[in-house]
Amino acid sequence: MASDLLEWIRRTTPWLENRSTDNTLPGTQQKLEEFRDYRRKHKPPKLEEKARLETTFNTLQTRLRLSNRPAYLPTEGKMVSDIANAWKGLESAEKGFEEWLLSEMQRLERLDHLAQKFKHKCAIHEEWSHGKEDLLASAEFKQCKLNELKALKKKHEAFESDLAAHQDRVEQIAAIAQELNLLEYHDSPSVNARCQRICDQWDVLGTLTQKRRAALDEAERILERVDMLHLEFAKRAAPFNNWMDGAKEDLVDMFIVHTTEEIQGLIDAHEQFKQTLGEADKEFQSIMMLVQEVHSLCRQHSLKIAENPYTTLAAAEVGSDDSCMDIESKWTEVKQLVPQRDSTLQQEVLRQQNNERLRVQFARKAEVIGPWIENRLDAVASVGMKTKESLEQQMARLKGFERDVVQYRPNMDDLERFNQEVQEAMIFDNRHTRYTMETLRVGWEQLVTSTARSINEVENQILTRDSKGITQDQMEEFRKSFNHFDRDRTGNLDPKEFRASLVSLGYNIRDDKQGEADFQRIMSIVDPNRTGRVSFDCFLDFMTREATDTDTAEQVMQSFKILAGDKPFITAEILRRELPPDQAEYCIQRMAPYTGRDAAPGSLDYSSFSTALYGESDL
Repeated sequence: MASDLLEWIRRTTPWLENRSTDNTLPGTQQKLEEFRDYRRKHKPPKLEEKARLETTFNTLQTRLRLSNRPAYLPTEGKMVSDIANAWKGLESAEKGFEEWLLSEMQRLERLDHLAQKFKHKCAIHEEWSHGKEDLLASAEFKQCKLNELKALKKKHEAFESDLAAHQDRVEQIAAIAQELNLLEYHDSPSVNARCQRICDQWDVLGTLTQKRRAALDEAERILERVDMLHLEFAKRAAPFNNWMDGAKEDLVDMFIVHTTEEIQGLIDAHEQFKQTLGEADKEFQSIMMLVQEVHSLCRQHSLKIAENPYTTLAAAEVGSDDSCMDIESKWTEVKQLVPQRDSTLQQEVLRQQNNERLRVQFARKAEVIGPWIENRLDAVASVGMKTKESLEQQMARLKGFERDVVQYRPNMDDLERFNQEVQEAMIFDNRHTRYTMETLRVGWEQLVTSTARSINEVENQILTRDSKGITQDQMEEFRKSFNHFDRDRTGNLDPKEFRASLVSLGYNIRDDKQGEADFQRIMSIVDPNRTGRVSFDCFLDFMTREATDTDTAEQVMQSFKILAGDKPFITAEILRRELPPDQAEYCIQRMAPYTGRDAAPGSLDYSSFSTALYGESDL
């Protein structure tokens, strides 16, 4: 057992002492795995074996000593101390082995990263430089025109900028190759060879670039003189041609105007345009002279007239006059369109003058009819608001309004005819009046309807009065009561206003379901059609119907008597305390002062108030 352990230690120690690798990351990773297997699988059993040897030796020695026998001495080199020393040597070799492996892996990983980075940068550079030598060495620019040569020159300048930008990349490739050599990369020969090829090619590209730049500059100087007149023509012809296109578009442009001011603005703009025609003619003659000079130079030197590379307006053959045909034909057309535009604008002036006359004609009539309708509507609405006016007087006024409406009808017919003329002339606005035909029609219909309705209401009130024997004073009082709660002066009471009037007159309408049911029953009487409004006719009919009930006045006086504490008078303070504000003010304004012997300051006579509304009472 001791021999086997010592043999294992002898074989393992040199392996642990070996600090060399194959200089590759996979080989180093494999060695790390072997070391981990050694720590996990091989060493633990040997450690147990060593412990058993020491335990067995100690036990044997103890037993021999107890039996008075001599101690056991292993053979030379197999003593427990020999095993301990060998194990110590093993652990000494093992110490730092894992740290060395991890450090070596880190170094190799750095090397591998640099190698991949080198290959990646080389691939990018090689892809960029592919075909560049052939391009720089070609002489195709000798067949180019000047504009094409300038484009090639710009392209070459861009290439020079790109070449300068790639200088850093080439230097980076060389720096990475140098670092790989310093770190003893295993494939350094191939790295150095590739780096050298790139550097050599870089020097060639630099030389070719300088030669091509010199050749392009020389070719440009030769072509510039020939091209100068073409360039000048293009610079002046293009804006002049654009100006003529714009002028043609403006001269034939369709326009829609609605006022004389707008058409006058167009005329002013046209006059300003005509003032520029003199300068435009001078520019046209100058452009024509440029073309003639080009033709003269070409004929003088027996040259073929080349196509102008800067503009399509000079696309004709040398010796032909077609190079100016576009500009010349457009200039002739512009001069012909000017008088045509003058005629068109003058026709529109006449039309707008006629439209303005129609606007004024309609506005003058509308400014008379509109206020007349508004005044009549106000007058009709005011009928009945004057409580001192009898129903017969109201009827007479309304009949007079009705006759006025019938007699005024021809004015509306005249306005309709004016409006038809305005519409046929395609006039859509009128700054001379705030009225439109539609608003006047609506106002006229409202006036006719309101007048007829008011006449019908007064007729019904007269029938009600005569059939029930209502006095003029009672009628005035009913009207006062109605007007008091008709706060928005619409001639109708909404349910809330009508309810307040009932409560003020002594009706006991509670704020519960039963009170609401009682009020809805009354509403069904005064508003059978459920319009949500109570007219004065219905109010009067209901009040007079209730007034015929002799218990009503008594109930009202009895209610006031309870509030007054059985006194024959009541004070404003009690009314304001016991009744809602609007009801209290209504009663205070209409109750006469109490004149009895037991009258207190500020006392009011509720008996006369109830009698005035509902007739005599037994109270």
